[in-house]
Amino acid sequence: MIGFIKGELAEVKENYLVLETGNIGYEIALPTSAIMELPPRKSTVKIYTYLHVKEDALSLYGFLTKDDLEMFKLLITVNGIGPKGALGILSGITADEIRFAVLAEDAKAIAKAPGIGPKTASKIILELKDKFKLESAFEQKLLNQSDKLNSQNIYGKREEAIQALTTLGYSSSDAYRIITQIDITEDMTTEEILKLCLKKM
Repeated sequence: MIGFIKGELAEVKENYLVLETGNIGYEIALPTSAIMELPPRKSTVKIYTYLHVKEDALSLYGFLTKDDLEMFKLLITVNGIGPKGALGILSGITADEIRFAVLAEDAKAIAKAPGIGPKTASKIILELKDKFKLESAFEQKLLNQSDKLNSQNIYGKREEAIQALTTLGYSSSDAYRIITQIDITEDMTTEEILKLCLKKM
């Protein structure tokens, strides 16, 4: 229903964030591992979302990658695991670790996730083992590692550009505000990012 939301990071709490877009603040629950990876407040972020509808509530669950969202959707198909349980699992172990644990029928690895006992871990393996193939799991892991390196690289260039702007006499808040208005890609140099920032200044 809502594939993703892109907006300004208005607020970050222990297990959720508030994302502002179009003058609306969306409260989105995230795995704690994703909370740790968020950029500074007022940055522009894209969160892949799942809208959970109950009789008395609408809840948004969010993820930094499409892969985590797809794994969340698979986990909630397991009998007895709801959205909060699935979020808890993804807070403790990654989507890649879940895939390989299921393929190896390693219930202990899944039981490391908070709130998951051996019985539930075995149930996850039983209900999801037909969903994964070893070759695809390796391909996805390589893809995830590549994406992570790219995002770290972009984050590093972004920080360098902010430092350069403050050295030129701009305030930190102005530097952050301008940098969030620029779509930084992997192939851009810090110098190019800085030029785009100065044009906007």
